[in-house]
Amino acid sequence: MNLISKAPLPFLRAFEAAGRTGSFAAAAQELDLSPSAISHAIRKLEETLSLRLFQRTTREIQLTHDGAILLEHIQRAFDEIQLGFSLISAEESRPLRLHTAPSFANQWLLPRLSAFVKACPHIDLRLSASTEYARFEQDDFDLDIVYGEPRPSPYEKIPLAVEELTPLCSPEIAEQIRVPEDLYNQTLIQCDVQLYQWKGWFEANDLLPPRQYGLRFDRSFMAITAAVDGLGVVLESKLLAERELQRGTLVCPLVDSTREIHYIGHYLVYPRNKHPHPAFETFKSWLLAELGLGKGQN
Repeated sequence: MNLISKAPLPFLRAFEAAGRTGSFAAAAQELDLSPSAISHAIRKLEETLSLRLFQRTTREIQLTHDGAILLEHIQRAFDEIQLGFSLISAEESRPLRLHTAPSFANQWLLPRLSAFVKACPHIDLRLSASTEYARFEQDDFDLDIVYGEPRPSPYEKIPLAVEELTPLCSPEIAEQIRVPEDLYNQTLIQCDVQLYQWKGWFEANDLLPPRQYGLRFDRSFMAITAAVDGLGVVLESKLLAERELQRGTLVCPLVDSTREIHYIGHYLVYPRNKHPHPAFETFKSWLLAELGLGKGQN
């Protein structure tokens, strides 16, 4: 029996969207349908295949083992379909589209971008930044640089540089910090979306964490700027603050007397395309080389 001919494309699209988002409501919003239409399409698909694709409760849906296998292969098929359209629609003129976490773009990528543009003036690079994950099929992105461990997906992922987290401040404030306990007398700047917070740093250094902090931001680049302006001490990645450290507008007052927190903060994510954008490998190799990872990383 040819199951492909018995499973209409709208049913497969509904299933892929629901499986990827983990929600009938989110899939409905994405496809401009009602949640009941999504539910009906998936139920008809299950009947056609004689398989249960989701475990349903009153509050959530979860892919079954069969559903997870099918989702991976359908996503690959959709990738190939999208790629086919790209290859027959002036592929050479299509821009290379990069999606990235905002602070990585602002603090690390943009200061280096002029070198890439000068080396590869023929590449039309389009850059978008947000905290959302790129939707490669819908948004037609070629690469995504995400903050934190990526959620499970059929995409390739490469861990980027090991980042070092340490207290950073202006040289003027650094004069008031000789030992870790001096931080209790300073305004501590917190980035709420950071993987590791001040509490974890104090505990890693056998110190009691403060009960409150002076300033809080939801983006690292804002927290770094606040520290440069002398508003306090920020716990931040030396990779993201590299430019400020090189200029001397930020310093590491306790780097020789405390434990840094080491972690992989960012990952490069991209679909497994057999025919990627012509400039894909060029940008990927440049990015990894700039991070000191070499060109052979896979």
